[in-house]
Amino acid sequence: MEEFNQMSHYLVDRISYWAKECPDDIAMIDADEGQYITWKQFENAINLRALELMTGMGFQKGDIMITMLPLLPEHIYMEYAAFKIGMIVCPLDVRLKSREVVGCVKLLHKARRILYLAPDDTDSEDKYGRAKFYAFKQIADDVRDVCPYVRDFIQLGPEEDAAKGTIGILNFLKRARRKWLEYKAIGMLEQKLVMLEQRKQSVVPDKDGAMIIFTTGSTGFPKPAVLSNAGLICQNMCMIKGFGIRKTDRLLLNLPMSHVAAQGVGLMSVIFAGGLLVLLHGFRADKSLQAIQDYKTTIFGQIPALFAMEWSLPNFKDYDLSSVRMALYGAQGMTRNQLEKFSELAPLMATGLGMTEMCGFVSYQLGDRMAIDDFVSGLGHDFPVTPVSVREPMNPDGTAGKEIPQGQTGEICYTGPQVFLGYYDNEEVTRKTISKEGILYTGDMGFVDEAGLHLAGRRKFILKPKGYQVYPAEVENYIAEKFKDRAEIVGVIGLPHEIFSEGIMAFIERKPGKTIDPVEVIEACKDLAAYKRPSHVVIMDPEQMPLNRTEKTDYMVLKKIGEKEVAQLRAKGKWDAAK
Repeated sequence: MEEFNQMSHYLVDRISYWAKECPDDIAMIDADEGQYITWKQFENAINLRALELMTGMGFQKGDIMITMLPLLPEHIYMEYAAFKIGMIVCPLDVRLKSREVVGCVKLLHKARRILYLAPDDTDSEDKYGRAKFYAFKQIADDVRDVCPYVRDFIQLGPEEDAAKGTIGILNFLKRARRKWLEYKAIGMLEQKLVMLEQRKQSVVPDKDGAMIIFTTGSTGFPKPAVLSNAGLICQNMCMIKGFGIRKTDRLLLNLPMSHVAAQGVGLMSVIFAGGLLVLLHGFRADKSLQAIQDYKTTIFGQIPALFAMEWSLPNFKDYDLSSVRMALYGAQGMTRNQLEKFSELAPLMATGLGMTEMCGFVSYQLGDRMAIDDFVSGLGHDFPVTPVSVREPMNPDGTAGKEIPQGQTGEICYTGPQVFLGYYDNEEVTRKTISKEGILYTGDMGFVDEAGLHLAGRRKFILKPKGYQVYPAEVENYIAEKFKDRAEIVGVIGLPHEIFSEGIMAFIERKPGKTIDPVEVIEACKDLAAYKRPSHVVIMDPEQMPLNRTEKTDYMVLKKIGEKEVAQLRAKGKWDAAK
């Protein structure tokens, strides 16, 4: 704790530190564009944008910047510029559909001012290399129509291609550079940079929000978790100690920027350590392996589903991955068979327990292939600055339940600087998550012994396909509404999947005299983000949905039915596919 208290708790200060210590060292490589960015260039890019946001556009501390962008250097510049002036950054997944984006934006309506940042419409590829069109402008238009309190829009692309009232990023940067040069010419640049520093200092690192990441909780719908500068910095410090990350390390970053694994765990931890980031705009199995080979990355961190997709490439063994010294996975567990394969990637392997509300990892498991048993059974150890405890349920008065003796199962809890500030504008749900003493209830059941933390199961019935959190109620409600004239009951469960770790299966009990084709359901679900869509749909006859004694769907029985369905599908080679 003493070491943490002695360091700066501002995220941008790590970039300033490295820009001073080693200005010409490479901080980032854009592998898609072949662009190299030094620490000094990184710092200047942040300050340039921060000045324009603060003095040119008038944004204040506590205003929100929503980003719906791929993993671009420009995304990172704008994000850190926002941190510099006390704005709260809210990254959204680029795969979300318009309805989902609008739903997220509505939850932020109490903000004084919101800036929405997105690309022009984009012809691109999905993670399988298939052509895909992203209608970003239409989504922005829907946000503008449904959420009139969002008045500021910046589009990556020429201004002439943007909707009326939207600023093109090139024009934004042109204005920013012109002012920068003007300030420099009249000797005012240092004064303006001092103003930026003063604005940064107005932010209270452990009290003011720096980032909002949407997570899914017990209500089944997205919840905006507010993370602080100090919480993220603490996670970064523990991360580099727990996994031994060095300044000489190179990390491949190919995850969605809307995920805490990309932000707190990948991007910010490597910046904290002064290492080098190799960026891919989006995940592609072949491009990821090629980037490791081309740029000699030393850390390879992903979710198990992405490793499985890479292993399934017919030419996987042709890539030279010998530079990787540590392979890291999170968000989902691995089977022993998967761990055997995973252990061949690098001399060291690493994992732990992580969650959005704790800014990333909170336990750390590091070992070589001889330690596979440890990885199968546990999630490693905590750090004293963010101590774990296993407790009885929270008391009705909001105080934490009693600690449970070592070796006994209870709810896994954490306290310390990494605990998030709460859910944006939702004190009621926050109070159910953080006790009056500041102890966070993770919703996961487990126990602690001499070997560390062990997970027993999830209290919150969350599915985790491809490493994302999906609550059944959201998918169930969506299907039920789409087929309200024909569907009586909808039940959604997760089942083991070799590629996605957990595949979604939807069961629909049809109404008497009605018919539903599974193909219709799959097609209708294309309006959901890809990771929320069922991999398989089962249509049940009337009164065939298993119900418990309170007339609610019996998910345990449904899971047994699903397991039999998966066995039949696997026999036909129709379940564990990557598409």
